[in-house]
Amino acid sequence: KDCLILGKTFSSCVVMKLITNIWTIVAPRSTDKKSHFSKTPNVFTVGLLQNNKQKTVMETERKEEKKAVRKLYPKSPLFRKWGDHLSEEEQKEAESLFKNYGYNAYLSDRLPLNREMPDTRSSRCAEKKYPADLPSLSVILIYLDEALSIIKRAVRSIIDKTPAHLLKEIVLVDDHSTKEDLMQKLDNYISFIHEERPGLVKKVRHSEQLGLTQARLSGWKAATGDVVAILDAHIEVTVQWAEPLLARIKEDRTVILSPVFDKVNYDDFAVVPYSPSAHGFDWALWCMYESFRPEWYALGDTSQPGKSPSVMGILVADRKFFGEIGSLDGGMKIYGGENVELGIRVWLCGGSIEIIPCSKIAHIERYHKPYLPDLSDMMKRNALRVAEVWMDEYKHSINIAWNLPVENHGIDIGDVSERKKLREKLKCKPFQWFLDHVYTSLKPIHNLVGYGALINNLKPDLCVDQGPKPGHTPILYSCHFYSPQHCYYNTNGKLYIGGIKSHKYNSDSCLVDLGAGDLPVLFECKVAQEKKFHMLWDFKQGGQIQNKQTKRCLEVAWGQDGHFKLVVDQCSGQSWKIQHVIDHISAQKN
Repeated sequence: KDCLILGKTFSSCVVMKLITNIWTIVAPRSTDKKSHFSKTPNVFTVGLLQNNKQKTVMETERKEEKKAVRKLYPKSPLFRKWGDHLSEEEQKEAESLFKNYGYNAYLSDRLPLNREMPDTRSSRCAEKKYPADLPSLSVILIYLDEALSIIKRAVRSIIDKTPAHLLKEIVLVDDHSTKEDLMQKLDNYISFIHEERPGLVKKVRHSEQLGLTQARLSGWKAATGDVVAILDAHIEVTVQWAEPLLARIKEDRTVILSPVFDKVNYDDFAVVPYSPSAHGFDWALWCMYESFRPEWYALGDTSQPGKSPSVMGILVADRKFFGEIGSLDGGMKIYGGENVELGIRVWLCGGSIEIIPCSKIAHIERYHKPYLPDLSDMMKRNALRVAEVWMDEYKHSINIAWNLPVENHGIDIGDVSERKKLREKLKCKPFQWFLDHVYTSLKPIHNLVGYGALINNLKPDLCVDQGPKPGHTPILYSCHFYSPQHCYYNTNGKLYIGGIKSHKYNSDSCLVDLGAGDLPVLFECKVAQEKKFHMLWDFKQGGQIQNKQTKRCLEVAWGQDGHFKLVVDQCSGQSWKIQHVIDHISAQKN
């Protein structure tokens, strides 16, 4: 009767009730489950049978329910590999939160604050011993409109994974968040923490949004520990993360450190281990991971610190030395460039940058950032500021990388006079030293005559483009002036299409006339040179582009498909212009 009322399949329900009756008859009353199970394994087996049967029935019901649920957002990045079990209402809530935060706040709100984190360090790291008398630590968490559960989990992990005698304080810096959750509810959580650790958490709030650099500076100014760890708030620290950092700074107070970041997926919050690597950058000052220098690999010990040109933004430093070296450039706006500026300055002015493989932090890689829809304008402005202060004769490489004129770029980078005075005061080395001794793989941009979009006078709305398959046939395409349409012509006569690489270990794509057929081709410049392809061109602004060996010209022609196409053919006097000309080099070449 009960089975029919419950609506379950009759056979499964009868089995369930039979097992329940057996459990009621056999199981004695006991509040001590451990002792009861250890004395009566047969009863424990019955209990397991009951639990397994319940699980099977529940899974069957879920599968039946799952088949009936309509997928509301089949194209959303959030639901590519997560969320099959959600109802339509839950999908709506999860997608709304995802659009707000750039990660799965719906899932975050349902995960334990002290969830288990994998130990992804080298086995040698677990064997290391650290002194007890390490410097005290202030952990600074920067945030702007993060999900409350993300901040709470970061705080919880820091408390749980940092020895209490080393953790002096946690400083929360709010760069003018507007989410209601981050007001009273966060204050309530801080009060809850203070019941466990009185006075541990400080909160600093900006009255307006000032950007990452200013937020980090506010946290540093509020900190009182010997060492500061300036972190994003969307992180979780892992076992023994602090000790290797503090031990290294105790050995050398002039070193600025970064832990190794493991990735937390923005959708399912799974942790993806990352190997230790250096933090590099290109001439646009965008950050990237790259290999350590060969001497690190020669050690044969992946637990050892590795030298790095810069840091990604998360950093650990002796608090006083950080001030002595100039902390961060307060003239930076919103996002980007401040970490590269720090790396260059530290290396040139008496310190060093290291990555510590035995310190691991799990960091959420957002699908999108909440600061601005497009960060490139701020990044461009900040990069030009770095170049003006620190890069000497190489500063125009930044203009070229951003496809800006070498002179009069028209972007206000703010007052840099105080930063230049700091450079003089600290008696810093020239940027050439950085290229020679620290970042030897960064390739100087030399001998350019012109750069930018390459346009024929017959079709000024079309630009030379690397095409849909870089390394094959260049095309004509509607001008958008982004990287695939960036062309570079140098004093040697090489014409690069589709951007120019910043590093010596990468090869640029050179325009080649094979001498047969009517299509120009792109080859890696090294390959073209080794095979002695026809890769040298004569070009003057407003004139034709002629191959020096074949004497054929790059031209625009009407294709059989009804579209203009890029060809090499007998010269007909077509003229080309490149977007930016470096006048003094062009004059020398002419």
